[in-house]
Amino acid sequence: MHPLQSARFHGLDTLRSVAIVAVMLFHLQDVLPEKMVLVEQYGWMGVDLFFVLSGFLIGNQLLKSYANGEKFSISLFYQRRMFRIVPAYVAVLLLYLWVPAWREEPGLAPAWEFFTFTENIFFQPQYRAFSHAWSLCVEEHFYLILPLLVMAMMRRRSFRRTSYLLAFVVAFGLAARAVAITHITDRYFVRIYYQTYMRLDGLSVGVTLALVKNFRPQWWKSLSRHGHASLLSGMVLVLAVMWMFRNNGLGKLTGSPAWGTVVGYPLLACGLGLIVASSLSTEGLLNRYRIPGTQLLATLAFSLYLTHKEIVHMDQIYFPTLTVGRSFEASVVFLTTCFAAAGVLHLLIERPFMQLRDMVESRSSRSAEERMRAEPAL
Repeated sequence: MHPLQSARFHGLDTLRSVAIVAVMLFHLQDVLPEKMVLVEQYGWMGVDLFFVLSGFLIGNQLLKSYANGEKFSISLFYQRRMFRIVPAYVAVLLLYLWVPAWREEPGLAPAWEFFTFTENIFFQPQYRAFSHAWSLCVEEHFYLILPLLVMAMMRRRSFRRTSYLLAFVVAFGLAARAVAITHITDRYFVRIYYQTYMRLDGLSVGVTLALVKNFRPQWWKSLSRHGHASLLSGMVLVLAVMWMFRNNGLGKLTGSPAWGTVVGYPLLACGLGLIVASSLSTEGLLNRYRIPGTQLLATLAFSLYLTHKEIVHMDQIYFPTLTVGRSFEASVVFLTTCFAAAGVLHLLIERPFMQLRDMVESRSSRSAEERMRAEPAL
């Protein structure tokens, strides 16, 4: 089996599972047992892992066409992303708009911000319902712009020029955060954390991996031969960033967390990029061993992302005696209902529209679940 195919079922499944679990733990930290506080504190890094995965997977789709001398269809690319993202997203958004009890917070941003994927740009603290859509907005901006950049850069193909562009994007984000951190006294999430141009580090690192894979195959082979070293190096960088944001420092504007805001995001992206590279290596532990349950988690990742906050909110309304306190029993209820709701959304919306996409494209070589796990989860 080709290494990337194997990684899709093992390494990337594992990382996608880690990412969605981390995000859920972070969002639900107020209702989960206090013993999990260390895991909950750093769960926000799951979004950055999603960004690196998306950058690699989408970048690989686009760059592989040019590397193989094939014709690239930008309309087909946008069509595929629309079938993958929009149906489930709109289904959940309509619940937010039409069923007020569905909202985990009372304030909801104007509908046009969600339909145009600009909720992260215009986010206001009083509108917290469905605020986790901010990361999907960032990804959609990426999906919109990257194909156009790739088409422009591939007219006069230059690995060095493309590398400079990616380095500039990371450097721009670093400089923008450095300026912002010295001029704001509050509203960290509004002005820094949610803004697309501040959060391109992970996506850029993922695209860089795809660029190396397709246009520097010898470099990629060398990286693949050192899967264990990549994993260890990536973990060291991630631990360094965790130290920067220690003591629940995300959002703080002084001391180590301030430095973490400036340099921590690119360091985290590099660390996660090395871990992703390890997951694609035939010599890497993540690719070699299949962890039970990760395939299911990877398949349901997008549906879980869209619904977990709302489902826990509904649990607290309709099962108050079962979800009182931060108990293990309440966590079981939350886990069960979140998976049930994600399964329903997946079976009723996600998979049928992926199958419809196959019919439109007249291809059916793999199952819908396999294709979903081969693409970004957001």
